[in-house]
Amino acid sequence: MTQPETLTGILTSDGRIDKVLAEETGLSRERVKALIGDGAVTVGSAVAKSASAKVSSGLAYSVALPSPVPLAAEPQDIPLSVVFEDEHLIVVDKPAGLVVHPAAGNPDGTLVNALLHHCAGHLSGIGGVARPGIVHRIDKDTSGLLVVAKSDAAHEGLAKQFADHSIHRRYLSVTGGQPNPAEGTITGRLGRSNSNRKKMAVLPDTSSRGKHAVTHYRTVRRLNHAALVECRLETGRTHQVRVHLASIGHALLGDPAYGRTPAPLRPILKELGFARQALHAATLGFVHPVTGADCGFESELPCDMAELIDKLAR
Repeated sequence: MTQPETLTGILTSDGRIDKVLAEETGLSRERVKALIGDGAVTVGSAVAKSASAKVSSGLAYSVALPSPVPLAAEPQDIPLSVVFEDEHLIVVDKPAGLVVHPAAGNPDGTLVNALLHHCAGHLSGIGGVARPGIVHRIDKDTSGLLVVAKSDAAHEGLAKQFADHSIHRRYLSVTGGQPNPAEGTITGRLGRSNSNRKKMAVLPDTSSRGKHAVTHYRTVRRLNHAALVECRLETGRTHQVRVHLASIGHALLGDPAYGRTPAPLRPILKELGFARQALHAATLGFVHPVTGADCGFESELPCDMAELIDKLAR
């Protein structure tokens, strides 16, 4: 097992402890903050309590780095559709059916396993996280675009953009029935369902649980007992599109958790063998966290959804 490491030295500048120590040690500010929270940072003769505390040059510091946690995930040679890649990040077009990261029930064969092989281990392990590089997720049976961090700087920058909701995400979905009105905004707190902890639900606005969530939707095309609906996410909560559309009576076709397929459409889904929620992450846009360049990516509808739409349009 790798032995823990301790970084020591003398501060050469004044200012906030997280900023000063990041400059002294080469660690990221987020990493320094996490270590302060763990009680692993000493400045002068005192254990640091707050990342925003001011420190002065000339003080001795000590930062105890915990032993790296071995990754449970192993590199696996799984084909990837790479849309963009540089030294800091990689954008992939994930097929439906591929789990993003290892977990109980899916110990391998995941996107993380594939990325560990493709990137030869160069994925951000910020904070000792066991899910290297992952700053956001899409469900196993949702297809489309996903950005993954290869450097800690990219990880921090992308995480900040997701936190302040400045990431542009557009999803295409096929709903049961046709939303009325044809476009609008769905707002509602999302949290774990009281009746089924494996599912999310729209909670009362007065609830102390859950998180504020906003989805803007627009009907792109009316279909037979269905519709092609575009969703723009203002927030990014677990199962947000699936739960929000189900909450207005128009669950995604093929969604096993949040809706039933309208009876007239069941033979069509059976004929096509369509057995996943009809949801595709079609657009992803963000500011490159290192270069500052505007990045925008598009993904065409996968064959199974295109075939479903074609069939429903007849």
